[in-house]
Amino acid sequence: MAQKTLLKGRVLSFSGSPFEGEPVDATQISEAVLIEDGRFAAVGTSADLSAAHPDAQVTDYGDHLIMAGFIDPHVHYPQTAMIASWGKRLIDWLNTYTFPEEMKFGDPDYAVEIANRYLNLTAAHGTTTMCSFCTIHPESVEAFFTAAQARGQRVVAGKTCMDRNAPDGLRDTAQTAYDQSKVLLQKWHGVDRISYAITPRFSPTSTPEQLEAMGALWAENPDCLMQTHLSEQTDEIEWVRSLFPDARDYLDTYEQFGLLGAHGLYGHVIHLEPRERDRLREVDAALIHCPTSNTFIGSGLFDMNGLVLDGHRVGLATDTGGGSSFSMLRTMAAAYEIGQLRGRPLHPAQLLWLGTVGSARTLRMDDCIGNIAHGMEADLVVLDLASTPAISQREAHADDLWEAIFPTIMMGDDRAIADVWIGGRRVAI
Repeated sequence: MAQKTLLKGRVLSFSGSPFEGEPVDATQISEAVLIEDGRFAAVGTSADLSAAHPDAQVTDYGDHLIMAGFIDPHVHYPQTAMIASWGKRLIDWLNTYTFPEEMKFGDPDYAVEIANRYLNLTAAHGTTTMCSFCTIHPESVEAFFTAAQARGQRVVAGKTCMDRNAPDGLRDTAQTAYDQSKVLLQKWHGVDRISYAITPRFSPTSTPEQLEAMGALWAENPDCLMQTHLSEQTDEIEWVRSLFPDARDYLDTYEQFGLLGAHGLYGHVIHLEPRERDRLREVDAALIHCPTSNTFIGSGLFDMNGLVLDGHRVGLATDTGGGSSFSMLRTMAAAYEIGQLRGRPLHPAQLLWLGTVGSARTLRMDDCIGNIAHGMEADLVVLDLASTPAISQREAHADDLWEAIFPTIMMGDDRAIADVWIGGRRVAI
């Protein structure tokens, strides 16, 4: 007989999008959730589920908030060791910090060390799924997938491809990028909870020949995701314009090579032209907001309100290590602050939705992760809403649950993570 686990607490689930109508109308708060065979089997009252499943092992979290695990759809796990590196704009930051660190990942032992360190750090912050860029080295992909597989974790990743404007030892070719990506894709995609993402870093580090090769690989494997960067900084856009003088805009440097589609994830997308916004919406591509990265590197302010109201598919990500925190709570706080600067503060329900359901939608995985509902995979985080003295004293004066949750979003860190479950199993954090 399968092991049943009954978790009691304040169980948050979403019945719709909090960006449509009143945010709280899209939420539901229940008293308990039943886990069976790695999935959510039922959500309801504590009394009903206890009576129906007297054989279940019970964990009572009291007033803690139980919700789906956080989903981070744009990260660079190889940048773990150089997170929070001081004072550079994007291009100088890559050359000074990122590329030297990524060159180390040809060493399989180092790749394994950082992959496990990254997954430990993110689990401690309540993140249960992420979509990661690796490095040009196949060893970096093998290390990440192997570590995630051992944990039973749902992840997406791919070999980062770049054949120009990078140091010696950190460039592949159009052909090797295609060949190595195809081998990794065929080995790992769809194995257990692992998915492969075709991964050209961004247009400036790929020749037209490599972009064409990546587009061909995606056309051969249309069920795969494709991840890249788009319109992060104004000087980056000027660089792209100089490298692709015949392109209509930055997005066109992908579009003309078959790298624009519904399964595409485009990180940052801050300085979009009207044509780019229209085309991204037409194909239903995913736009990934990386607020701590955008402020840390000085990129700009993402237009959350305008893009969501226009019907774009939007997720929320840390972008570690350009982002300055592994925490999705800190990322939500930064998204709130950027919303304020754009004249549109986000409700706590909207922030939590972006970090769960919204990000699952960008990965085309909202049918299996990102929410607590019958049949969904049992990845969840348990939040202590009074984890520090400062948060506790504010939470004590809250008039409703959302006012109690908001201080944890704004001031919370790994101390707010009371427990994490991945695939129906409690994780040591």
